[in-house]
Amino acid sequence: MRTKGLVLVFSTAIISGFAIFINKFGVSVINPYILTGLKNLIVGIFICAILILMKDRKLLKELSKKYWALLVLIGLIGGSIPFLLFFKGLSLTTGAQGSFIHKTMFIYIALLAVTFLKEKINKKFLFGGLLLLLGNALLLKFIPHSLGFGDLLILIAALFWAAESIISKYILRELPVRIVMWGRMFFGSIFILIFLVFTGQLSLITSLNITQISWVIVTSIILLGYVATWYTGLKHIPVSLAAPVLLLGSPITTLLSFIQTGVISQNQIFGILCVLIGIVIIWKFSAIKKEKLCQELG
Repeated sequence: MRTKGLVLVFSTAIISGFAIFINKFGVSVINPYILTGLKNLIVGIFICAILILMKDRKLLKELSKKYWALLVLIGLIGGSIPFLLFFKGLSLTTGAQGSFIHKTMFIYIALLAVTFLKEKINKKFLFGGLLLLLGNALLLKFIPHSLGFGDLLILIAALFWAAESIISKYILRELPVRIVMWGRMFFGSIFILIFLVFTGQLSLITSLNITQISWVIVTSIILLGYVATWYTGLKHIPVSLAAPVLLLGSPITTLLSFIQTGVISQNQIFGILCVLIGIVIIWKFSAIKKEKLCQELG
């Protein structure tokens, strides 16, 4: 099951790499809040259809108030608020700095996983994590410096997403993947639509042209693949190990940009190697530690 989880999360990283590359074109032709709200809504409706086909209405009715509250919370802190903070933050800072701050999310996830889920992390995680940060700095051609208000918003968004990952991992121990996916996308889209109503942007949906609608559909398909592989993979492996794998998305985005432009620097190549080595170190030593633990328990 561990191998299955790794393969699925690796698939999520690949999808993420393509998503970042494609979404930068999408947000250039459509309001990012509208794009996020609509694609979340479309994926949420699609998952609703799956729940109906799987006859999960009885399962939903049997959920305790605790799990309903957690599903709504996942939608709030995972599928809505951080997106709004992230896009607002990006408008106030540079793309490189914002992306780098977002990539530090695996650190917060690891700390929260140790604290609340009692996951075990090898000391080599620190060295692997430093390589991941160095690799992403090189890929983004970015040297960290002082934080502005926009950077702070992105940092808060990353913290929200980290908390959502911990809660999702917690309830995935008891609930089917499709239920957790539905909670994140359905409630998340509702909260974003409420935001659009209060900010007077909801009417922009009716003015979308064919090109913009096409981008909504394409990004919705990508988002569906992302959440399906991520939550399914997360059910089978520790979240502290799943999160670093997502950083493989950065090298993939860089390689796609290279294919498009034909330009890649030596620093970026070195950055790709740092990310790959960092992930290998984290996974190798965590696997060794788990084997030793199993032997001791056996």
